[in-house]
Amino acid sequence: MAQTILRACALGFLCVLVLVQKGSAYEFVVGGQKGWSVPSDPNTNPYNQWAEKSRFQIGDSLVFNYQSGQDSVLQVKSEDYGNCNTNAPIAKFSDGHTVIKFSQSGSHFFISVAPSTPPAGSVQPNPTPSPSAEPSHPNNNAASSSVFVSFAGSVGAIFMASALSLSL
Repeated sequence: MAQTILRACALGFLCVLVLVQKGSAYEFVVGGQKGWSVPSDPNTNPYNQWAEKSRFQIGDSLVFNYQSGQDSVLQVKSEDYGNCNTNAPIAKFSDGHTVIKFSQSGSHFFISVAPSTPPAGSVQPNPTPSPSAEPSHPNNNAASSSVFVSFAGSVGAIFMASALSLSL
């Protein structure tokens, strides 16, 4: 009887470890601590540079933090992004804290529009690379905690497999 309970507990623990490992999606904060805003130098695009250094996968999210009423996030088509066209966005967000989760692969394009200035002076296109099939490895604490969870999960799985085989 005790062995049956031990096996059931071990199997349940193993299932939890597997679920924790598979649920490793990341939230990428666009612009870091500065948040999402129109760059002070119109000749630079820090968001493109940031996006090129990041790898995204389906299930990851972009977090846009900005002043509600002073800026917004427009998700646009590729053509509209290239022409800085803000007239027909796929989606418009102006709540100050926008979270967009990648549910499909492909390129995603975002434009910032500050309503206090003319669009030509305030529109900064900011593409996000396609989510990849490979796991995301951002340069932050989320990556190191994911490595720990994966390592702990692997050790736990080996331990549980050993315990189950010894009890048989």
